[in-house]
Formats: sequence, structure tokens, C-alpha cells
Amino acid sequence: MTAAAASLVQNVDWVAIAPPTIAAVVALVVLVADLFVREDNKTLLAWISLAGLVAAGLSLLPLLDGDRATFCLVGDADVCSYTADRFTVVIQFLVIAGALLTALLSVSPLKDNKALPEGEFWFLLLASAAGAALLPASRDLATLIVALEVASLPAFALVGIKRGDRRSSEAALKFFLSSVTATAVSLMGISFVYAATGTLHLTEVAARLGEVDGQLHILAQTGVALTLVGFAFKTAAVPFHFWVPDTYIGAPLPVAAYLSVVGKAVGFTGLILVTVVAFPAYADVWGPVLAVLAALTMTVGNVAALRQVGTRAYSAIRLLAWSSVGQAGYLLVPIASAAYAESPAETEKAIGATVAYALMYAAVNLGAFAVAALVARTRPLNRISDYRGLYANRPLAALVLGFFLLCLAGLPPGIIGLFAKVTVFAAAVDAGLGWLAVVMALNVVIALYYYLQWTAVLFRAPEGAAPEGAAKAERKHAVPFPLAAALVLTTVIGVALSGAPQLVLRFSAAALF
Repeated sequence: MTAAAASLVQNVDWVAIAPPTIAAVVALVVLVADLFVREDNKTLLAWISLAGLVAAGLSLLPLLDGDRATFCLVGDADVCSYTADRFTVVIQFLVIAGALLTALLSVSPLKDNKALPEGEFWFLLLASAAGAALLPASRDLATLIVALEVASLPAFALVGIKRGDRRSSEAALKFFLSSVTATAVSLMGISFVYAATGTLHLTEVAARLGEVDGQLHILAQTGVALTLVGFAFKTAAVPFHFWVPDTYIGAPLPVAAYLSVVGKAVGFTGLILVTVVAFPAYADVWGPVLAVLAALTMTVGNVAALRQVGTRAYSAIRLLAWSSVGQAGYLLVPIASAAYAESPAETEKAIGATVAYALMYAAVNLGAFAVAALVARTRPLNRISDYRGLYANRPLAALVLGFFLLCLAGLPPGIIGLFAKVTVFAAAVDAGLGWLAVVMALNVVIALYYYLQWTAVLFRAPEGAAPEGAAKAERKHAVPFPLAAALVLTTVIGVALSGAPQLVLRFSAAALF
């Protein structure tokens, strides 16, 4: 081997890349094992998947000691395509924990519903989780897009995985076409940025955008704007939100839960990386745009939920879908605020607020979906009216769901929700975005109505006379262990963080980038 060829050989830091690698390897193991496992023993694939996600989560522990990087430029070891810093570890923890809870929610539906192919489901879930775990570590635009698509393409298939379900197929098609269009626009934007700067590495792009030749200035601006479109779609920001309600309704319930948390985390992580790390030179452009998108997103999501929450046949999953759009608006606020930061410390504080809110939202939203999965076992339509009298039949489930809804609303005893909203509100005020803080305050009040109305339904007496023995049978209906585990985990996390909400901010705010 010549000296020139030897200089191109790099050592791979396997510890740094372990979380997404383990998820990807286990996905392949499940895909192959599915060929040899008998139909009556497919639950084995679920336990393999759960074990793989636990192993991926444990592989984050060595990364807490300090920043690690790999796949760096031969001539510049400081410019790398993969960086496992504190920001990466926090988001990977969110992704893997979200995928693990989704897996717990999925075990029973896959076992009970023969229309859901188990082997394909577990492979697709793990493959999507691998892409989602890769994305926060990506430090060049090419890897970022590849990670985004690795996370997204299996998600399309998961949405449409119900065999013979027309609504599921339509939801998957709408999700696919919208996402592919957004990705194509982002790729065009990245090509413009590359043409203007001559590099794809985020830190190099940031350094060169400020020195772009005047003739390429418009090209660079257009590239920045187009690149942001794809990530705005993933965050369900208005006007790229239209796919959310139908997709959540058409997808299997655990997949809707996955999209509401992990899918959203993917979008916000990519948005943070391209704005704060790659495009700080154009903060005066993307800052006001994201502020307007935040105001529109939270308003459209909350008003849409408010308009239909009183309908008797209104779906609880559709309400959670519109709620997730409104919550996306809150998550956008600190990212927009980062554009107005006057120091790296202020930028880290703003981004820390988004990450803290995302962690809170993930725990309580997955908890709400877990209760919805419990209700769906006896009432598959999952309408808001189906929750009437839940306290009479399943008092613990009603109390838990009420707690989660109060967390989302930001009311005691859901202290973690209140803490997260105050953190986001403070980020807007510190950035001088007083008008955005006012819009957020108004939207919090709007959201209170539909969250509290749903909470009140839980404790009302059941409507009409129930068939003899029906309520008793429902109370005795066994809760599967995986579903019970998901409920317990989310409840414990929500209660613990409500008791010590400062832990979330400390966990998320340390040493970003």
C-alpha cells in the first residue's frame, strides 16, 4: 500500500457509532430471523427487538464521558461527518427511548391482529430508529439527508402496513408523496449551498457562507431557504402540516405514537443543525421566518383541535394529532429565538429549551398514547366519547391519562409541562420576541379548553345504561405486560420529572455542539 493510499485509511470509532449501528444490525437480524421463526412463535421477534433497543440505549453510557468524532477529513481532523457530543447523546436517548416505548405498545396489537405482519413491522421500526439515531450525529449535509431518509422511508411503510386497510394505504401514500416532495426541495437547496460554498460539512458551510461572493449571494440565500423546507415538513410546521391528522388516523396506533415523538424529534434535530450550526450567517433570514412559522403552527393546531373537540364522534387520535401540531409550534419558538442570541451561551440556552421541551413532550405524549392503546383494546374506534366513564371502569388509567393531559396543558400537578412552557416562554422574551410570547400565551389558554374538556370526560358517569356485565368485563380485561410496562414507565417518568423538573433542563442544556 502506498503512502498516499494509507493516508486515506481512517480508524472508525465504533463506540461513537454504536447506538445507530446496534439498531441497524438488530433490524437485519430480525429480518433474517423472520424467515425461520414459526408463525405461532413470532413474539420472539418482539423480544429480540426490545433487547436490541435496550442494548442501543446502554451503548450511550460510554459517550457521556466526552465528545467523540469519526469519519473526519484526512487533512483536517476537526471537520468530521459524525460527532457524538452531548447534543447527540441527548437526542439519541430521546429517539431510542421513544422507539422502545413504541415497541412495548406494539407487542400486543401485532399478536392480536393478523393483518399486521410482525417480522416486517419490527424490521421497519428498528431501521427507522437507526436512521433517527444517526441524524443528530450527522455533521455534513449529505449524511444529514441520508439519515433523514433512512428514518423516513421505513416510517412510510409502517403507516401503510395494515393489510387490506384502505385508510392505512391512503395515509401512507399521502405521507410518502408529501415527504418526498419536501426532500426533493431540500436536496435542491443543499445543491445550491454546495455550489455557493464548495463544502457539505456544517461547520465549513457556516464559515464560508459569511464570505460568499456577491454573485453567489442569491444562490446561497435560495439554498438556505429550500433546505429548511424539508425539515419544516418533518416538524409538521404550518403549512407543511396537512399530512398529520390523516396519517395518525390511518396508521396503527403505535406507529402514530412513534411519529408524534420520534418523527418530530428527527425534524427538530435536523432543523437545529442546519440553522444554528450550518446557517448562522443567515440568522436574520431564518429567525423571523421560524418565528412566524411557530406562531402559525401553534395557532392552527390548537384552533383545529378546539373546533372539533366537542363532536361526539371525534377521534382521540385525531385530537392528539392536532395537539402535536400545536406542540410543534411551541418547540419552534426557542429555535427561532436562537437567531437573536448575542453569544454562544445564549444560543445553547435557547436550544436547550427546545430539547427540554421535546423530552417532556415525548414522555407525556407517549403516555397518552399508551392509555389510548388500552382503551382501543375494547373500543377500537377510540372516540372521545369512548373515554366517558373511564374512571368508573379503570380508575388508574383515567388518573394517569388525566395527569398526562394536564402536563400537556401545563397545569398542576403536571409541573413538568408548566416548567417546559415557562422555559420556552422565557426563551422568546429573552430574544426580544415579545409578540411571539403573547401568541404563545394565547394558544396555551386555547389549548386548556380541549385538554380540560377531555379530562372532564374521564370522570363523568357512563352515558346510558351499560349492558349487563359489560362494565365488569371491561374492568377484568387483562392488560398485557408490555402495555402495562409502557404505562408504568411513562407515568413514573412524568411524576418524577414533575417533582424535579430542573433535571430535564440540566440534562438537555449541557455542552451543546
